[in-house]
Amino acid sequence: MKKFIDRLTPPQILTFGFLMVIICGATILQLPIAHQAGVHVSFIDALFTAVSATAITGLTTLNTATTWSWFGQVVILIMIEIGALGFMTFTVLLLTITRQKIDLKARLLMQDALNLRNLADVKVMLSYVFSLSVIIQVIGAILLSFDFVPRFGWAHGLYYSVAHSISAFGNAGFIFFPQSVDSFQNSPYVLVVWMFLILAGSLGFLVWRDLMSLFNHKHHRLSLHTRIALSTSSWLILLGFVGFLITEKGLPHTGGNLFNRLIDTLFLAISPRTAGFAIVPMTSLSAGGLIIVMFLMFVGGTPGSTSGGIKTTTLGILWRQSIAALRGQERVNYGDRQISQANIIKALMLTVLSLAFVLGASLILAVTETIPHGFGVEYITFEVIAAFSTAGFSLGLTPHLTLIGKIVIMLVMFIGRVGLYTVMFSVLNIHQQSSHHRYPTEEIMIG
Repeated sequence: MKKFIDRLTPPQILTFGFLMVIICGATILQLPIAHQAGVHVSFIDALFTAVSATAITGLTTLNTATTWSWFGQVVILIMIEIGALGFMTFTVLLLTITRQKIDLKARLLMQDALNLRNLADVKVMLSYVFSLSVIIQVIGAILLSFDFVPRFGWAHGLYYSVAHSISAFGNAGFIFFPQSVDSFQNSPYVLVVWMFLILAGSLGFLVWRDLMSLFNHKHHRLSLHTRIALSTSSWLILLGFVGFLITEKGLPHTGGNLFNRLIDTLFLAISPRTAGFAIVPMTSLSAGGLIIVMFLMFVGGTPGSTSGGIKTTTLGILWRQSIAALRGQERVNYGDRQISQANIIKALMLTVLSLAFVLGASLILAVTETIPHGFGVEYITFEVIAAFSTAGFSLGLTPHLTLIGKIVIMLVMFIGRVGLYTVMFSVLNIHQQSSHHRYPTEEIMIG
C-alpha cells in the first residue's frame, strides 16, 4: 500500500484522499445508528449526503434533521470540517501530534491543498489554519447561542449553535433545524452572525494571515493576491446588494421594515458565495434575481478558502485583463504590481473549462431529468452551478433526481470541491508540457 501511495502524485493523493473520506462517510451513514427511528436510507442517498458534506455543498436528497440521528448528524459535521479544511490538513496534524516527521511529499501535498507559494510556510500555515478555524467557529457558536438557546432550549440551542457555526464557516449550507432556515428572515442578529462566519470562511486563510500581519508588522504591505481578493469580493457584495434591491422589490417577509429589508438583502448578496443558506426560497426570486445568484455562485470565494466556484481572484484577473485590452495596454497592472501572463492564461483556462463543464453536466441532466411546469432550463442549470460552486442552493430538483441525475450531481460536487486542475492533473493524468520550438505567427479575425 505504501509503495502504491509513493507512486502517486500530490494531485492524485488529494483526489483519492477525498474519495476515501466520502466512501468511509457513506459507509458509516448506512449504519442504522445514523438514522432516525423507522427511517431507511439507500446507499445512493447516503453516498450523495457524504459527497455533499465532504464537498461542503449542502445539496441533499433527504431532510437532514428528520432523516439522520444525532450520531449521523455528527458524522456529517465531521465530514464538513474535513471538507472545509482539507483531509491533508488533518493528516499532517496527526503526524505532528504523534511527533512523526513530515516528509517532503506531505509538505508538497499541503502546499497544493492550501495554495502556498513555498514549502517553508507549510508547518506555520497548518498551525495558523487550525487556530483561526477553531477561534472563529467558537466565537460564532457563542454568538449564535444567545439567540438559539432562548429559542430552542439549552440542549438543542447549544447543539444548533455549534452545528450552524461549523456549517456557515465551512460554507457548507447544511441546515440542522427541523424547520426551514427562512424562519430567520426577520432575525437580523442571527443573519449578521452568519454573514460574519460565511465571509470569514470564504476569504481564505492566506488573506486572513495577510490582514493580521498588518497588526504584527508596522510596515507590512498586503500581497497582490489579498488586494485583488478583497477588492473583487467587495465589488461582488456591493453589486449583488444593489442588484437584489432592484430585482427583488417585493420581498414579502420584511413587513415593510426597512432595516430587515436591508439586512435580508445583504444576506442574500453574501450567501450565494457558496454558503447556501436560503432565507428566501429561490423559487420566489425574479428572473433577474436568479441570474444574479447564478453569477455569484459561479464566481464563489477566494482560493485557499472553504468556498467553491472559479474564485474571486480569477474574475479579478480577467476583469483587469479586459480593461487593459480595451485601453490598448499590453501589460496588466494593479497598483504597483504587474500580473503575470501565466496567471492570466491560467485564469482564462479555468473559466472556459468551468463553463464547458457546467454546460456539459446541464446537457446530460436536461435529458435525464423532468422539468416541472412553470420552469425552464434554469431549473437544471441553477442546480449544476450550485453543485459546481459548492453553494447548495436549489430550485427543487435535488430531491427528485433520477439515479443518473444523482451520479452527475455527485460528480459535479466532487470536482467543484477538489478542483478542475487537480482532477485534470490526477485522474486524467494531464501534465504540463514545455515546447522547445515555435511556429510562425498568423493573425485571426475576431469579432
